[in-house]
Amino acid sequence: MAVIISGKTLTVDEVIKVCRGMEKVELAPESKTAVTEARDYIEKKLDEGAIIYGLTTGFGKFANVFISKEETAELQKNLIISHTCAMGQGYEQKYVRAAMLLRCNALARGNSGIRLSTLQTLIDMLNAGIHPVVPEKGSLGASGDLAPLSHIAMGLIGLGKVEYKGEIIDAEKAMKAEGISPIALEAKEGLALNNGTQMMTAVGVNVLYDAMKLAKIADIAAALTSEALRGITKAYDGKIHLLRGHQGQIDCAENLRNLLADSQNALPVQESKVQDPYSLRCVPQIHGASRDAFEYAFNAVTKELNAVTDNPIVFPDEDEVISGGNFHGQPMALAFDFLKMAIAELANVSERRAERLINPALSEGLPGFLTKYGGVCSGFMIAQYAAASMVSENKIYAHPACVDSIPSSGNQEDHVSMGTTSARTAAMILDNAEKVLGIELAAAAQGIWLRQEIGEEGIDKLSKATRAAYDFIRTKSEPVDRDVIMHDELVKFDQMIKDGSLLEAVEKVQKLN
Repeated sequence: MAVIISGKTLTVDEVIKVCRGMEKVELAPESKTAVTEARDYIEKKLDEGAIIYGLTTGFGKFANVFISKEETAELQKNLIISHTCAMGQGYEQKYVRAAMLLRCNALARGNSGIRLSTLQTLIDMLNAGIHPVVPEKGSLGASGDLAPLSHIAMGLIGLGKVEYKGEIIDAEKAMKAEGISPIALEAKEGLALNNGTQMMTAVGVNVLYDAMKLAKIADIAAALTSEALRGITKAYDGKIHLLRGHQGQIDCAENLRNLLADSQNALPVQESKVQDPYSLRCVPQIHGASRDAFEYAFNAVTKELNAVTDNPIVFPDEDEVISGGNFHGQPMALAFDFLKMAIAELANVSERRAERLINPALSEGLPGFLTKYGGVCSGFMIAQYAAASMVSENKIYAHPACVDSIPSSGNQEDHVSMGTTSARTAAMILDNAEKVLGIELAAAAQGIWLRQEIGEEGIDKLSKATRAAYDFIRTKSEPVDRDVIMHDELVKFDQMIKDGSLLEAVEKVQKLN
């Protein structure tokens, strides 16, 4: 079943289906009409000799330079090849596919003036699995993602390199293999292809999708840690969370109550203590605040998926071409800076819970550093170092990129969003956060096993949901009796978070919010 694009109804889930699941894409019939009408209008304006930015003028600081009708095609090709200035390693395939899809969806709205044949060729490339190589660095996030989108457009005209069937080859060769003819750009088309926020949104929507799942994993990790540390579940009582009223907090507390519902380790009251430390007691408040941030980002991204973000924008019915600033990435930059801080906080509190499991002064009687043979064995001692390193690194990445505007194009573009940097650093934070939560899960499972080893029956007292998590973990990673190569074990936890298998195992017995 293909994803139908019209520029109006694309969802986050559909983007994921296309960029990760290789779902095919089709243009809605009404979009074909709208695109054709807008192009006819552009041709009319060309014949009239109208002065329109990017159509019959240069770009940026050259906006006052008139371009003759005979030079408009050269102008558009030059725009693309001169703007392919991105540097660094190439984006992952899922990000490039998402950017291609989002650019097609924006063009499908019929306000960009591109030819239908050009748009269809970009869709054909996406469906054929021809992915231009797009270096990661070089976008200011206004005028949109000029450099990375130019690399995508360069593939469309048969230039540069593409990823095709697992190889990096010339774009022209890949297109020939699929029977797709490269496009010779005409007036307005280069600008329609490279002016927009689709690269930052492509990265951000992928990070957001994974972050929303990571919020559930974080609740599972906290529940397992509570099992290992004999947590006090009364702090998750729904009454106190309703009094505060934040939905993320309410949902997280409900998750924890359900995850720990029939536990004999984590109880409403513990004889040994009156309160848990904040990293356990305040999980709903901490995780919940991140959840609310994710919801904000989700709403912003959902709008941007169906936004027209190039310049100028064509309104054929009103006989207008308006030069504006929809390419400015500030709405996404703020959302993604918020997103990355919210993800970082899941890792911050996870590392603190892991420390409580590992530190013998804080672990409620568990063997020091989670090993039975302290001294000859170091157990999980350095796993905490690794977690601490990554949460510290995240604090650097979490600096809001959107406050670092720098002027460009001869000061014509004197405020930019840096939204693509926001999205890219969010992806880096996400990767670290997944690894940190994996370390907590490994330590919690080790602590539960050690309870059993020292005669406290920790495994047998697990709730149904945490037992499902523990049993799944043990299909991937055995308890650490004596020291092993810890990297190899921790990679398994990172993988079970990233591939969703741990979450799936738990949700078979306990659906999470």
